[in-house]
Amino acid sequence: MCVALIGGMDRLKKHYVEEAKKVGVQLRVFTKLEKDTAKKIGDVDAIVIFTNKISHELKLTIKKVYPIKKCPYMMCHSCGVSSLIKCLESLKKMKQKGGR
Repeated sequence: MCVALIGGMDRLKKHYVEEAKKVGVQLRVFTKLEKDTAKKIGDVDAIVIFTNKISHELKLTIKKVYPIKKCPYMMCHSCGVSSLIKCLESLKKMKQKGGR
């Protein structure tokens, strides 16, 4: 399963990736708006958005480019590693149940 993380803190990027690997998820981390962010994200199974560490412009871009029908996304206000783990576990459960 491949998940994009939008938002979060630069200093935790390494920890986000390590913890995602532990639960069997390949994680692509984008902590800020970059040129062609949507293209760089590519084809993912789901998106996690940390809303407290993201610009409104980036959040709107993601919601426009990746509508819920194409790829499910979760929004979480907190940006800690434990919050990421909870989101990833929820996404994996949804996928196992056959949901999007």
